[in-house]
Order: sequence, then C-alpha cells, then structure tokens
Amino acid sequence: MAASANQSVIAAFLDYLRIEKGLASLTVNAYTTDIGQFSEFLAKCNRHLLTARRTDVRDFLQELFSNRVDGRSVGRKLSALRHLYRYLLLDKKIEHDPTLNIESPRQWKVLPKALARDEMEATLAAPLARSLANPQSINKETSALAARDRAMLEVFYAGALRVSEIVNAKLADLKLDAGYMLVRGKGDKERIVPLGKSAQEALTKYLTEFRPGLAGWKSATSSAGSATSAKHVPLLFIARGGRKLTRQRIWQMVRAASAASGRRASPHMLRHSCATHMVENGADLRTVQTILGHSDISTTQVYTHLALDRLRTVYQNHHPRAKTNDKTISAAK
Repeated sequence: MAASANQSVIAAFLDYLRIEKGLASLTVNAYTTDIGQFSEFLAKCNRHLLTARRTDVRDFLQELFSNRVDGRSVGRKLSALRHLYRYLLLDKKIEHDPTLNIESPRQWKVLPKALARDEMEATLAAPLARSLANPQSINKETSALAARDRAMLEVFYAGALRVSEIVNAKLADLKLDAGYMLVRGKGDKERIVPLGKSAQEALTKYLTEFRPGLAGWKSATSSAGSATSAKHVPLLFIARGGRKLTRQRIWQMVRAASAASGRRASPHMLRHSCATHMVENGADLRTVQTILGHSDISTTQVYTHLALDRLRTVYQNHHPRAKTNDKTISAAK
C-alpha cells in the first residue's frame, strides 16, 4: 500500500519537473533514481513519502554511506529529496520538510577529481599518437576518427562541457572565427564558452579535412544509402555516415585517450580539469561559474580552496611583509 502511494507522489513530482520546471530528461531520470531509492527504503519500514521524518532521511543517508556510496553521490540524492519536499510543502501536501537542517557532511565537498596538467596533455595527444603508432593501419577513416576525437577532447577541456553537451552540439553553434561556441546545458540554458587556440586549430582541421568524409562513409551496421552529405548533418561531432554519437561511445573514447596518462578519466573529469586548472592559474570563481554553466555560485565554490591556495601564493610572492626580512630585523636591533 505504501509503495503504490509513494509511486503516485513520485509521478506527480516528475510531471512537475518536466512540465513546470522544463528539466531535461537526463536530469528527470536522475531524480527518478534517487527518489525511488528513498521510496524503497521507506517501504521497508512501511512508511510513506508524505509521512517521512528527519530521522528517516538521516537513516537513509547513513545506509548509503555504509554501502560505500561516495559522498558526492549521497549529496546529489539529498539534493533530490530537498527538491521533492520543497515541492510537496509548496503544494501543501505536507506540513514539515524532513530534509530541513540536515547538513551535508564534510566529505561531500571534496574537490572533484581532475587530471594533472601533464596528464591532460597526454590525454589530448593520445588519439593522434595512437594513430601514428600503427602506421600500417593508417587510412582516411582512422585519420578522420583520430582528428574528430582530438577535436572533441580539446572542446571538452577548453569549454568544460558535459558529455550531453558534446553529443548535442550543433555545427551552427560554433563561431570558430570569433573563438567561441554556444552551448545548451541543463534545462536548455544557453551559455557562451571560449575556445582557445589549440581547440580552434583542432576543430579547423577536423571540419575542413575530415568531417565531410565521416558524413559520407557508411558504417558496418548502417543500411545501404544511409550515408549523407556533411552539409546536411546539423551536429558538430558525428559518427560514420553522419550518425549521432552515443554517450557510451564518447565515454569509451575519453577512457581510451586518458589511458595514455596512466589514468582512467571520464568526460566529467575533463570538465573538472578545466575548472581546476583555471582556478590554479588565477581565474576568479565568477568566471569559472559562467564557463561551467552553474546557476548558483555555491556549486562552483567546491573550487574555493584552490583559489585560496593561489591567493596565498601570490601574497607570499608579492607582499613586502609576507616574508621575514632579515636585513630589516638586523637593522632594528
């Protein structure tokens, strides 16, 4: 009984996210998974989502930690529950929010994993290096795939893009001459991300020399006549025959490229690498927030300690009183 009632509450909330909030399907799916797990937890106690108490939420989070779920994932699930109960409170389905005053444990704010700069360089170079390492296998197709993968990696790192943003990037959104591209992120929010010289060069090579060929080649699994002209394919990055790349294929590509650095990176690690290296080089958090597409600066503040480290280093190097001046002390004596 409690399980079916919970499903009804969840269905109404998901409709709210899709219709009123206009959230993307991937985001809605994540909410479905996270809230579904809490619903299953409550069902074991024969409890309803509408009657959940603060102790239930705490016990649920503690169970996640005891099952070795990492802190960032637990934090995301708590965020999903907070959105659910805020919705239920505003809709007057409940009188008290059980997630109120539940603080995120310190480990949830751990800096996301990022590649070191030399590891990032090795990852970016990997597609072309791998192609050159096997000269007997080099042909137009393998060269095109290597150039495409290199361009994708450069764009990932230059603009801190999410994998879904790479998959759905349109050719028309790229303003190569101006050095930027328009990115449509979560909830169809648009942002402009700059592209450095390295990314521009990789994109130019891919677009002029290799993309037309990729659009025209049939894949082994495609039906006859499915290949198309490059100018009729709206997507920026394409598979053989002009088909849309899958998220799984891009994950595989990033994983294979990062192996050259000795790491097993994900597309999201490239995003964090961009933000981390910018902050380490002195970028302010507001700029990083804009490039990442965070609607709230509190999300970007996970990089705060990097900014403080940078501030401390600059202060130590440039403030006249930051270091002990032995001559001044001797003179004072």
